[in-house]
Amino acid sequence: MAATEDHLASGRMTIWEHLAELRTRLIRCAIAVAIGVVIGYVIYSPLFSFLAKPYADLCNCDPKFIAFEPIEPFTTRLKISTYFGIVLAMPVLLWQIWRFVTPGLYPHEKKYAIPFVGSALVLFAMGAGIAYWTLTPALQFLQNQAPAEVVNQYTVGAYVTLISLMMLAFGAGFEFPVLLVALEFVGVLTPKKLLSWWRYAVVIITVVAAVITPSGDPISMLALAIPMVIFYFMSIAIGALFQRRRRRAVRGDDVIT
Repeated sequence: MAATEDHLASGRMTIWEHLAELRTRLIRCAIAVAIGVVIGYVIYSPLFSFLAKPYADLCNCDPKFIAFEPIEPFTTRLKISTYFGIVLAMPVLLWQIWRFVTPGLYPHEKKYAIPFVGSALVLFAMGAGIAYWTLTPALQFLQNQAPAEVVNQYTVGAYVTLISLMMLAFGAGFEFPVLLVALEFVGVLTPKKLLSWWRYAVVIITVVAAVITPSGDPISMLALAIPMVIFYFMSIAIGALFQRRRRRAVRGDDVIT
């Protein structure tokens, strides 16, 4: 046991220790999500009212939805509870990811845990917020594509799936810079490489934004792609700053030894 703890503290772990550590982290993540799902199931009514607001703003009325199947209201409640559980458990999920990665970092680099988790939470909230804010004009754009003979009225399951996936997709997309910076921290990527790939990155980001945007409308796609491009260059700057500090820290250790 003492040897294992020494390995964890120093960042030297065998493959079996890595697998055991991964299993522990996944179990904790699953428990956190399950607790969030239960809470979401209990507070379902205010959650549904919150999600229905973009459509209410569009029609300027008290929105009404259709349920074609007897079980659709129940499955919709489960969907909302599950999505809410994932969002509520996000701090735990991000913390577990960080703790799994930290054995590969230097001791002085582990102090970035709180900034890593905090920035990831803020970015996820920003992405979900932008998706929520852009849903009304996105729905307006989609409705304008239909002829006058088409009456727009949504099933409750389809609408909840759309807005929930939009918010999750934007939130996940806004985690893009955190992933890049983390890869720079562990040495998988370098700012120089990322900068040399910027043209390809812009094209790939645009394609990915178009693919993961559930509504498929240009308003939502641009609302996701433009921030991701900006975050790409911000990640390069952060990575370059981190590399400079790491070199200074290594030189300082060399001088001391």
